[in-house]
Amino acid sequence: MPDHRMNHIITPQEGTWDAFVATGGGHILQTPAWGQLKAAFGWSYTCVALADDSDLVTGAQILFRPLPLGLGTIAYIPKGPLVDWEDSDRVATLWRVIDAAARARHAAFLKIEPDIEDNPIWRERLTAMGFRPSPQTLQPPRTLVVDIAPEEEAILGAMKPKTRYNIGLAQRKGVTVRQGSAADLRTFNRLMAETAQRDAFAVHSPAYYELAYRLFVPCGRAALLLAEYAGEALAGLMVFALGRTAWYFYGASSDRHRNLMSTYLLQWEAMRWARARGCTAYDLWGVPDADEATLEAQFTERNDGLWGVYRFKRGFGGRLVRSIGAWDRVYNMPLYWAYRQYINRRGRSLDHETRGMARKTPER
Repeated sequence: MPDHRMNHIITPQEGTWDAFVATGGGHILQTPAWGQLKAAFGWSYTCVALADDSDLVTGAQILFRPLPLGLGTIAYIPKGPLVDWEDSDRVATLWRVIDAAARARHAAFLKIEPDIEDNPIWRERLTAMGFRPSPQTLQPPRTLVVDIAPEEEAILGAMKPKTRYNIGLAQRKGVTVRQGSAADLRTFNRLMAETAQRDAFAVHSPAYYELAYRLFVPCGRAALLLAEYAGEALAGLMVFALGRTAWYFYGASSDRHRNLMSTYLLQWEAMRWARARGCTAYDLWGVPDADEATLEAQFTERNDGLWGVYRFKRGFGGRLVRSIGAWDRVYNMPLYWAYRQYINRRGRSLDHETRGMARKTPER
């Protein structure tokens, strides 16, 4: 059994926590920059951790959002905590620390969306830890992850023939892709507004994308890419990277020149950008939450919700992955019940700024 006697509870400095997440295989949603982004749009955040004499060994960044009428808060851990889930003693200790931090902020409940794949064993363990499956997710539970470790020809060879053809077509027709600067954010936001109107997708405010750019692009953890034809921007996306993984979070496209297939080339260049930074996995971030057999049976017939998104993304190959999803740990049952009723009546997301994140894509 691991010896945890030297572990002590700390509130790490942001730089220390950031380095721990980056080197420990953590998710970008657990970085302080993500906490700063959310803090500008209604959340607050803190980090809690366990450390030995000199190093962090486990921890979590917790986001908090106020409940209406001053009735406390909701605590939320996106893609965390960062812990060895097989180490039951350390996991139990960490939950006690997290519980204390959540209760100190008067949380009615804690929502977690761990960065672990769905498995009956983990469902049983989370239930035994006092969690219950949540009726509400914030991050898409199912996604496609493309292996970008091989050489470029091998990555292209693993794609669907039509997708590979469309990438080449865009190149032959003169579509080019470049990294955008802060001055291009206005163009990106215009494309986002055009996409939202065309496809009835929820999008963030322009200020959200601008702050995300400032927090992640200058430090090399994100890029704004624009696909252009004859000097006109046809599509744009923001790709993020940390450690060995890159994520496609936000994208948009114009109604013009859609026959040039600019979004296909744009995704390919985002993968090449990620590979250049040492990433081996490219997460396309969100497809319909259905098993592979259902997806394959219905993707040619359905066009609602994320089905058009899935048709586009599946062309790039990749492995269909489902996370364990969202789980709630309740501290105040009356408030938790009231909040669930409120959500059911209003149909509102817990995070007004991230609703529809998985649908902010340029392919439709």
